[in-house]
This record gives sequence, structure tokens and C-alpha cells, in this order.
Amino acid sequence: MTNDKNYIHLGGTARSPEDVVSLHELGLQFAEIPITDNDKFIRLKNTYKELKENSGMYYLCHGPREGDPNDIKALENSYFPKLIQILSGMPDLDMRVLTIHLWIDPRFVSREAISYKIGFLNRLIDKGREAGITICLENLSETATHLSGVFKVLPLLNLTLDIGHAQLLSNQNTSYGFIDRFPERIKHVHIHDNRGGDSPDDDLHLPVGKGIIEFGKIFRKVKEIGYHGTITLELRPPEIKTCLPYVKQLLHIS
Repeated sequence: MTNDKNYIHLGGTARSPEDVVSLHELGLQFAEIPITDNDKFIRLKNTYKELKENSGMYYLCHGPREGDPNDIKALENSYFPKLIQILSGMPDLDMRVLTIHLWIDPRFVSREAISYKIGFLNRLIDKGREAGITICLENLSETATHLSGVFKVLPLLNLTLDIGHAQLLSNQNTSYGFIDRFPERIKHVHIHDNRGGDSPDDDLHLPVGKGIIEFGKIFRKVKEIGYHGTITLELRPPEIKTCLPYVKQLLHIS
């Protein structure tokens, strides 16, 4: 991963080696690879490694979805082992950040499941430390208040701030709350646009500027806290191409 601490680095989602090539052609600095099928990823690992060496790009990792957020047995017997398996293979590609989905919104997730997930995260963070990997929890529908207790008991837990998710189930984008209350936890950022709403179907992943999110205001807040890190455009490469100049303009990146 880059040692450049003075600039924000832009990357995109790469669902295949071909996507890595496309992102490199767009001039992006990294690719965030979602691993939904670890066996398939292992088969492609040498291809990803060769692309990394030839392009000079680096990789971040996005874990799979958790499934039923209240099914503790499945989380323990299926999801946790999947993440451990993914962690074990990340150092081969020098992937140093793992973003995971683990829903902790008390409006939808039981108190028992949230308590279990705190322990789940604690164990995952320990495994990540052993491998030199930063674990980032991605906000789904949670607000900063919803996650305050989790951050309090897990001082080493970091946040992937998903600005698109933050527009859902809220009158105001909840990114502001995370930026104001937990600036030191934000280690990675996801951007994509939508038109608001209160269901998973409203998570449209539109190109930046095609929805209602006020990215200019949010980016100014991000800069105010001195954020110098990575931002993934969670879009397909052709969609990234359409909005990349606008994103660079908003971030004052040449």
C-alpha cells in the first residue's frame, strides 16, 4: 500500500482482473476487490498479482455479505470462517485493509446479535493484527450514535465511511455524524450516489452527481478533519469514467 500520506488516493471496485485493467487505464491508484467466492479468488490470485506488479496499482479487500444479520449460528459457523480464510490470503497480494459488512443497527438487529457481533469483531481485529491488516466496519443503515457503543469497547475498530449508505433511512446524510464524532476511525471511504429512500432497493449505486447526495459539502468536511487516505468509487469502470472528472474537481485532485 502507498506511503504517500499527503494526498487522497482514488480507486474503484474491481470484480474481475479485467476491471483492474480498466481502472488502471482510468489512472486510478488502487482497486478494491470484493471477495464473495474465496475459491474463485484463489484461482485468480496469480493473475491479480501479475496485474499488480505490471501496473503499479495496489489492492484493498471487501469481504462478502453476512447473510441473515440475526442468525448467530450462521455468523459463527459460516461467515467468521470465510473472513478468516480471506484474511489468510490477503498478505500474498499485500492487501492491508479489509472492509466488512456486519449490520449493527438496533432498529433491525437484535440486542443478542449485536452483543455477539462485538465479540466477533474483537476476534477478527486480533486476527487482522496478526497479519498486519486493518479491519474496517462499513456503515450500512447505522448512525454514529448506533455505533458509538461499539467503538467505545473496540478501540482498534476502524470505519469505512460509505457516503452512499449514509443517505438512506435519514433526512440528512449521516456521514456528518461520523465525521464529527469519529474522525480518527475513518480509514477508508466509499462513494456512490442515490436518491435517498428507506429500503435496500434504494441503494442504487449511481455515478456521483446523478443522485441527491451533496458530495461537495461532505468532501469539505472530510478535508476539514485532515483525511488523507483512500476513496473507492463503488461503481463499474464505465460508470466511474463518466463521473471521475467531477469527483476530482470536488476533491481538488488534478
